[in-house]
Amino acid sequence: MQAGDTYKEDLYVPGYFEMPIKKGDSIIFSAGDTLEDTSELANEFENELKRRTPRSSFYNCLKNSSHQFFYMPNSEEQYLLAGYPWFKVRARDQLISLPGCTLAVGRVDDFEKIMDTAIVKVRAVMAGKPNGGLLKQIDDPDLPLWAIWAFQQYAKERPEEFQKRYADIVLEIIDYVMNNRHPNLRVDNENSLLSTYGHDKPVSWMNAVIDGKPAIPRSGYLVEFNALWYNALKFGVEIYKAKGDSIMVHQLSQKSDIVKESFTSVFVNNAGYLFDFVDGAHTDWSLRPNMLFAVSLDHSPLEKHRQRSIVDFATKELLTTIGIRSLSPKSENFKPYFSGNLREKEIAYFNGPAFPWLLGPYIEAYLKVYKRSGLSLIDRIMVDIENEMSNDCIGSISEIYDSSPPFIAHGAYSFAMSVAEILRAMKLMKDYN
Repeated sequence: MQAGDTYKEDLYVPGYFEMPIKKGDSIIFSAGDTLEDTSELANEFENELKRRTPRSSFYNCLKNSSHQFFYMPNSEEQYLLAGYPWFKVRARDQLISLPGCTLAVGRVDDFEKIMDTAIVKVRAVMAGKPNGGLLKQIDDPDLPLWAIWAFQQYAKERPEEFQKRYADIVLEIIDYVMNNRHPNLRVDNENSLLSTYGHDKPVSWMNAVIDGKPAIPRSGYLVEFNALWYNALKFGVEIYKAKGDSIMVHQLSQKSDIVKESFTSVFVNNAGYLFDFVDGAHTDWSLRPNMLFAVSLDHSPLEKHRQRSIVDFATKELLTTIGIRSLSPKSENFKPYFSGNLREKEIAYFNGPAFPWLLGPYIEAYLKVYKRSGLSLIDRIMVDIENEMSNDCIGSISEIYDSSPPFIAHGAYSFAMSVAEILRAMKLMKDYN
């Protein structure tokens, strides 16, 4: 099965089981591909019943779905699967999904277990040993930036525990990036922005491939990389302040000031939104959701009026009832439907279909700009997403959707990033209220 194939096929063979039952009796049915002892099946069923989250509300359905991504291959390690039915553990997906699947549902201990497992792999990569084991794609250039973002979400929940457990690894990662030790991530000496080479291999979450090459070759200065970079530097300043290290506070503050000024001069265009990437003399005018991170992150490199302009562009051109479009309909490359053969799907993947997970940064950005007046729109967004949970993978949210009617789901029919970011958005709304 390839990504985007329908979950229905023409090889379905119906069958049935028949057995007598009396009033008040229960039948417990269990199926698997290995022979099991059924003598404890009833007890196991009762134990699982006590542990389950009842699907009695939108939140509970999402919470129940988030639990299904937890994966423990052994007693020492814990991960998040990227999705069902075919995805494994992908480093970027895990980092983006982690706050929503754990912190947003009160599972702080699971955040710590999963992140403690990942830290071992992250430190190995920083030491030049990029084998992440089960964590696939751990050497992608934006992984250090997403790791810092995930730690930042934990710090907001447990500030004192963060300083004890994770402050040092965040500073290690910042130092790793700042000193150009990643093979495909460079801090520009002149403007302090991050650059990466993405012509031969995808470097961001937009990772579709055609004939071994990126379907959308994003290279040079990527907008979300540098939004994350500015946010990471400001977060580093906060950590050094807590440690009382005035020298490093001054050093990182100077660096972040340069990044802020450079970000505006490089990415802001005269139309009022942000270039998606700038590669040498080439500026990519595609209106994509990556610019939202320059608003949604805790520390934005943009002035308030520019933040509002970006949110307004996203609302008018990217927002749908089931997610955020990967490309504006005004683009000549816009393809709203994820259909056709494999090549056609890879071309369409990030050129128009809507991604539910991007509702997380969109809602965060919208609340930052419009505050309480923005809650009514976000309530309507949540109602639309709740309605979608009765389609396709019932009780969960899929990876992508066609961004024009009838908004059919594709990709992983239960996707960790989609579920996680909607849960995180719900927590943002609750905290805001």
